[in-house]
Amino acid sequence: MADDNHSVNRARARSTDFSVASFFWRLLLSIVLVFATYNPTELSAFHWITGAEDLGAIHFLVAVLLFIGWVILWVATWRSLETLGVVLGAVALGALVWVLIDLGWLDTSTSEAITWVVLVCLALLLSIGLSWSHIWRRLTGQLEVDEG
Repeated sequence: MADDNHSVNRARARSTDFSVASFFWRLLLSIVLVFATYNPTELSAFHWITGAEDLGAIHFLVAVLLFIGWVILWVATWRSLETLGVVLGAVALGALVWVLIDLGWLDTSTSEAITWVVLVCLALLLSIGLSWSHIWRRLTGQLEVDEG
């Protein structure tokens, strides 16, 4: 029985491990969702669906799957960061963008460039929200528990 408990505890520890790599997997998931939904290249579900002459079942399926992805990521982000955290995260990303523009590292002279910046910031905010409970535990040693 002691070996079973030890195995369960090791499995739980592995499932809650957090690393830079796990953050980047969350970031990749967020980027795929955001850019699959909309991007300035017009290779997105938005452009595909709005440009279709006849909407069919495949359009509906893709829209539903994207909607499910958005709901999952937004609910996780909102529960993790709450309203204040989402606002602070957006303000911090906005300030970072401003600094990058001032340093000349970002060119926002076109609406397409601004769209890319906004989409990347949205993906970053979602990935931070997905990772926040792990980051919080690493920073403070406190475990967040959803009581609701």
